[in-house]
Amino acid sequence: MGKTRMTTLISLIVVAASMVSCASAPPKPAEPSAEANRAKTIVQGSSTPDFPATPSIPNQSPSEAAKAIVTQQPGPQAPGGTSPIASAAVLSSEDQAFLANYLSRLSYMVYYNDASGMDPRFAKMAVSQANRYLIEKLGLAAIDFDQIEKNKKDQLGAYQAETGGSIDMIQYLAQKFNADIYVEIDLKASASGAGNSFNGSAQGTMKLFETSTAQLLGSIAFMSPPTFSPVSPDAAVANAISASVWQAMPKVTEQARALIAASASRGVRYELIVQKLPDAKQSAAFVKALSRKFAEAEQISFSAGETRIALYAFMTKAKVQQAIYDAGALAALPDLYLVYMRGKSFTFNSGL
Repeated sequence: MGKTRMTTLISLIVVAASMVSCASAPPKPAEPSAEANRAKTIVQGSSTPDFPATPSIPNQSPSEAAKAIVTQQPGPQAPGGTSPIASAAVLSSEDQAFLANYLSRLSYMVYYNDASGMDPRFAKMAVSQANRYLIEKLGLAAIDFDQIEKNKKDQLGAYQAETGGSIDMIQYLAQKFNADIYVEIDLKASASGAGNSFNGSAQGTMKLFETSTAQLLGSIAFMSPPTFSPVSPDAAVANAISASVWQAMPKVTEQARALIAASASRGVRYELIVQKLPDAKQSAAFVKALSRKFAEAEQISFSAGETRIALYAFMTKAKVQQAIYDAGALAALPDLYLVYMRGKSFTFNSGL
């Protein structure tokens, strides 16, 4: 056999051996993707004791905002123990669906800062334009300016009897109208010009408050674009107010949804006021019973006349009310009864 033929034969044997080796070697498993690892963590639970920090939620849709808090750290343990919902690392699909639906249906009451000295005509223009945005762009019901004005007078006696002046009248009315958020407008407007040429300008702020607690959620500053009217200075001002409020409202509603979503990882906050719990021991027993029915129950204050408790849950108001009755039965309060309800605030009497 010639040297050349021998070299060719050896090369063919090496190539064949390499092909057999490659064919017989088991395939290397693919590295799991980040999505697969996340899915495994959600199903099996995290192997580490710490959870990721609360994410920021800038200008998201309600469904995106709800998904963003799925892996947030749950709130602190409730007095007397914590329910499985509060200690879970993720929200259940039912809780996510509830939260997304809740965020899409947030209700607003818009009014003005009546302590600022605003011209009532300008105040009504601003509130009416904000309500127009809620109706036309979001498909939400709006509370008419004149309706609020009328209730400020008609509900004064009930306001004093129910609250004793402990909360602001506008917060009280927002609760009465079942608003989740009330928006307070404060602005200054002016006009210039003469003859048939008038320019208007407006600037101010829109503050967002959570109705149950009056907590300030945020503040949006606004300024009108250049506006003109050939009719009158008031018409020029009306144009400026309408334009500036209309432009500010998308930011107001987006910020409201984002901030409510960020604060709702433990559930929607409800307030429970219980009249005539006889002592702190009975109050502690009731809070412990509530913690079995809610994601979290936190006692805010106690006195023999009135005890305040914050409740967190992914529940409708009707289910919250029933859960309170169920907790009362567990805490030896079988005669517990509802006195009145305003928004997400429930006032019960212990029946003792």
